[in-house]
Amino acid sequence: MTFEEYQKKSRQTAIYPDKGNNYIYPTLGLSGETGEVAEKIKKVIRDKDRKMDDETRLALKKELGDVLWYLSQLSTELNLKLEDVAESNIKKLFKRKEKGNLHGEGDNR
Repeated sequence: MTFEEYQKKSRQTAIYPDKGNNYIYPTLGLSGETGEVAEKIKKVIRDKDRKMDDETRLALKKELGDVLWYLSQLSTELNLKLEDVAESNIKKLFKRKEKGNLHGEGDNR
């Protein structure tokens, strides 16, 4: 499945207030879901001596899917193609890599 296909299909499942004119709802959802991913990782560190097991990996797969869903909805609300977001990010990262600036802080490295 391509990003374009995912974005179109996932949009069919989007039910929230003022859909099509509401970037706040998917932003908050994205934040919440990334928090859930972080919580699961935290528990691996705390409870499982940093050892990832299949059960946790499967739970993370589901949470990462939710992250992807909200990212897709936010992109749609902003009239951005998810594929363009991904492509732009890869170009930015490789440009930084060429300059030796993958480490550090800030967007304008």
